Amino acid sequence: MSLFSQLLAVSAVVGFFALIFYVIFGQITVRKLRKNAKTKDALGSELASGWDILNVAKALALPISWSKKFENSPLSFMYANSSVVLEYTNKLDRFLGIVFFWLWLVSGSMMIFLILLKYIGVFS
Repeated sequence: MSLFSQLLAVSAVVGFFALIFYVIFGQITVRKLRKNAKTKDALGSELASGWDILNVAKALALPISWSKKFENSPLSFMYANSSVVLEYTNKLDRFLGIVFFWLWLVSGSMMIFLILLKYIGVFS
């Protein structure tokens, strides 16, 4: 098995765990936030079904200063309101969101990076 295949397998395993946390986080946390009248409109726009799960996870995982920059930009309607999300989530919700977001980000970035390296000939 080549180094490229091994790294791609690691990325796929991380992506698999990200998918599991995506479902768990969506069912436990985001479902609760969707049902709450105060938080329903603070989850950001949904480009595709389930996109609000990513918005909420991003609001929980990124530093508050970054979230505030997103919320004050012209495209602020696309992002979840971090202060509202933080107010209505507990430590378990935050933990699930942080773990899901970083697993998802690492897996996707690793796959893209591996494809670029393969394309430029590093894994020949």
